[in-house]
Amino acid sequence: MKPINAMKMEFLSKSANEGFARSVVAAFAASLDPTIDELADIKTAVSEAVTNCIVHAYRECIGKIYITAAIYEGGRLSIKIKDNGCGIDDVQKAMEPMYTTSPETERAGLGFSVMESFMDKLKVRSKPQKGTTVVMEKRINQRGLHNDARND
Repeated sequence: MKPINAMKMEFLSKSANEGFARSVVAAFAASLDPTIDELADIKTAVSEAVTNCIVHAYRECIGKIYITAAIYEGGRLSIKIKDNGCGIDDVQKAMEPMYTTSPETERAGLGFSVMESFMDKLKVRSKPQKGTTVVMEKRINQRGLHNDARND
């Protein structure tokens, strides 16, 4: 299915860029006229995914984080966050609540659980030493809008 609208960006894995990424994706999703709660869910999930890239994927260095987002018919928003970092050896284990690769940093290991709870779909693909891709989807309730962005 072809998107109605799409965006792409890349930035360095610096903690200062987490808020930037969250804001850009939220601004992009705003054309769907989400509720405050829906927008908060999207921002939280993006924050968690980007923070995982910063803290885990590029533990010892600065790398690039790539985000693509697309809007589809029916108010479906798809967000893909990708890194070329260290990757995840066991994705299933990493998705378990309370699992963390950095216990010394006092991280709770809830990133994937948070993403899963705030989004409708979550897929994680990873290859050790190649990187990780997180794809999240959320359907925004259409409230009878006549949004011009959908008719372009």
